[in-house]
Amino acid sequence: MNRNCALVSLALVCAAGSALSRADEGMWLISNPPRETLKTKYNFEPTEDWLKHMQRSVVRVGMGGTGSIVSPDGLVMTNHHVGLGAIAKLSTKDNDLMKNGFYAPSREQELKCPDTEIRLLWDTQDVTDRVNGAVKAGMSTADAGAARRKLISQIEKECQGGPGFRCQVVTLYQGAKYHVYRYKVFNDVRLVFSPEEVVGSFGGDIDNFEFPRFSLDMTYFRLYEDGKPYKPEHFLSWSADGAKENEPVFVFGHPGRTRRLYTVDHLKFLRDVDLPDRMERLWRSEVKMQGFAGKNAENARIAQSGMRGISNGRKVYTGLLGGLQDPELMGKKINSESELRSFIDRDGANAREWGAAFEAVANAQRAYRDFYAEKATIDAVVAGSGLLSRAFEIVQLADELPKPSAERLREYADPALPSLYLRLYSSEPLYDALEIERITQALSLLAERLGGDHPIVVEALAGQSPRKRAQDCVWGTDLKDPAARKALVEAGAAAVSTSKDPMLVLAAAFDPRSRELRKLYEDKVESAERDAYAKIAQARFARSGESVYPDATSTLRMSFGTVRGVARDNTPAFTEIGGLFARAQERKGEAEFTLPAKWDAAKGKLDLKTPYNFTADCDIIGGNSGSPTVNAKGEVVGLIFDGNVYSLTGDVIYDGENGRSISVDSRGMIEALRKVYNAGALADELQHK
Repeated sequence: MNRNCALVSLALVCAAGSALSRADEGMWLISNPPRETLKTKYNFEPTEDWLKHMQRSVVRVGMGGTGSIVSPDGLVMTNHHVGLGAIAKLSTKDNDLMKNGFYAPSREQELKCPDTEIRLLWDTQDVTDRVNGAVKAGMSTADAGAARRKLISQIEKECQGGPGFRCQVVTLYQGAKYHVYRYKVFNDVRLVFSPEEVVGSFGGDIDNFEFPRFSLDMTYFRLYEDGKPYKPEHFLSWSADGAKENEPVFVFGHPGRTRRLYTVDHLKFLRDVDLPDRMERLWRSEVKMQGFAGKNAENARIAQSGMRGISNGRKVYTGLLGGLQDPELMGKKINSESELRSFIDRDGANAREWGAAFEAVANAQRAYRDFYAEKATIDAVVAGSGLLSRAFEIVQLADELPKPSAERLREYADPALPSLYLRLYSSEPLYDALEIERITQALSLLAERLGGDHPIVVEALAGQSPRKRAQDCVWGTDLKDPAARKALVEAGAAAVSTSKDPMLVLAAAFDPRSRELRKLYEDKVESAERDAYAKIAQARFARSGESVYPDATSTLRMSFGTVRGVARDNTPAFTEIGGLFARAQERKGEAEFTLPAKWDAAKGKLDLKTPYNFTADCDIIGGNSGSPTVNAKGEVVGLIFDGNVYSLTGDVIYDGENGRSISVDSRGMIEALRKVYNAGALADELQHK
């Protein structure tokens, strides 16, 4: 690794007080960083070598998180909550890794994760002209969308370039540009270290999205290739000094999705239709899962990771919906859109080319209102359990696999199959009690939303109550065995269509209508939005140049800012390990604040002044969890694990004055590894000793 390839001039830091007072907005493409801003404001000019080094050091973990390669032996750092699913799947009733934590002092003791996939972005290419070239004059909006989707599947298959690589065409600016991303994919991922869940999520739902914080939200995996630890060309070095207040820092990660470029009408659809519906489902699920978990200790154990995701989602959407219901926030979006539309209207040619785009987006949202509830309900039901979701995939695979790859639904095209099969054939434990509860909830939701006489409800319930139907499907299915799932897929459509397996029969009840609603969405909503937003983006480019960053798309981005607290709340930039013990004492007796005995035993050895968590005004969103926070040398100074409450509107607008990213401090991680967990070998590997 070229550890110092990065750096160019950086004469910044303490003297920059006033220059650093304004936060920096944007989740920037690695291929198009805001060079002028970085140079003017920070006297920092990222070289191509530095950018490539960061690109090849940061990974995507699963479908919703980030990690970074932090050693020459393929060690990956991410959050405990990002690795939560893998940790839960490795846990058993007799060895609960969520409760007890885990550390493998040797390679032989590392635990292979059943279905964890990690992707490393290798290269990218702009394919905008090629994708748009699929659209011929006179095509309807629906036909244009179908033509683009077909060509995108072809491009993804063509670009793969060998085993171990996977390609994805990414839509940017909601349809103005298309880039193909080629990833090196790792499926042999092994758990090295994770703290106890109570330590990783210290403070639980009460402290989530708050600050001060005291969480050791970190987990370490190792990448393997051909049965041996991966030897990367690039990996991140560890900062000896950590971050300092007012110091500029950089975040590289895979932010999931933002909607900052949405029109006002599109945001109103989120506010009035989409988010209230999601909130209702989350509240419902959270209450029901709390009842399930409260029955006994084993129920609580097997439901824990899912409940964490539900409560986090509920808090995220509560904050976002509250923001969209705030007239001040919506006023800013209305004013911004009015200015852009005035710019368009000042020129007759521009008005003819782009002026109707805003109404086209509004029409798409009106069309979506007609079938949103049914589509959202069926989508939620078929994704509602490990068994039912896999059965649904088997049913759809049977129909899709005989087709040419480019003509299939995108998730079943050839480039997507390895990732699909990894999950489909996973050895993940699927517990009867939890599966029955989840399917019962899903079928009850279906009946309540669509009505007991709806044809799909009648077919799905098959004359039974939701719970009785769930019990019969779970107890009667063979699909708990990964080998049975694989055998069915390989046997093909005839075997699937004639199977009497009750879980397959249940899944098949949803397939026809699910396909109809999907096509309706693609034709009436998605395709119309792509065309309209492409025109709106062209207007933005004409007005501001291509310095506008695209909305987040779960792809690699760079953001930056400075380490600082929130003046509005008088909160500091840093917390210390000593504050962890004080917080535990303050909330004594509450499970989410009760430290494991090993922490109390280690208190006398710890330097209680060691920085533990810190905030910066970096622009992040969900998906950035697990992102490394680095200094200008590219050295790790922290690990992103959360944002504060003011960051919850970041999906649609950036609050640079008060919104903050929250990181575990690199010094706190090392202090805990060495003095609490006796994981000196891991600390040495991180510090490259």
